[in-house]
Amino acid sequence: MFDTDVLFIYYNPYFSSQATGMAPPSYNEVLEFDDGTPATMSQVAKDVCTFLRWAAELEHDQRKRMGLKLLMGSAVLIPFVYYLKSHRSSALKSGKIAYRPPK
Repeated sequence: MFDTDVLFIYYNPYFSSQATGMAPPSYNEVLEFDDGTPATMSQVAKDVCTFLRWAAELEHDQRKRMGLKLLMGSAVLIPFVYYLKSHRSSALKSGKIAYRPPK
């Protein structure tokens, strides 16, 4: 069933015999966090995934800054454009439209 060269057998629920010779990639309490977060295997895996995502998207911070600038510009520009539209169309709104048939 197993190789005789393998000295250690590790539990793996996703393997067909639920045992494998490959050690888990991370262990509980392999790290110490400054804020006192427990260093469980799932927390270490989450931290590794977060770091890999951060390292893969170098332009993420630039996109966030650009989006914030866009929102701030829109917050100023949209009310200004709305004011101009209402001011220009006020003459049309308040004027009386009468139909005069041709003679």
